Amino acid sequence: MLEKELLTTIVELCNVQEDIPDDFPLDAPIVGPDSLLGLDSLDAVEIVVMVQDVYGIRIDTQDQARDILATLKSLADYIREKGGRS
Repeated sequence: MLEKELLTTIVELCNVQEDIPDDFPLDAPIVGPDSLLGLDSLDAVEIVVMVQDVYGIRIDTQDQARDILATLKSLADYIREKGGRS
């Protein structure tokens, strides 16, 4: 499942120290004050770069990134929509 793959990659990439439950909610915020991962805007930049490097998909604007990085589900849906992974 792409969402689980993304979660694992994000946790490693951003050095998340918290224990991540197996049933991590796919609609939980990834970045910001409500993030269960404790990620901030600098982490968001790293995630955007990772998406470009790993999936070959650009996220061009800050507003676009905010919407795409809202949740694991929205990020996975965007990658699928752009042909990065089914």
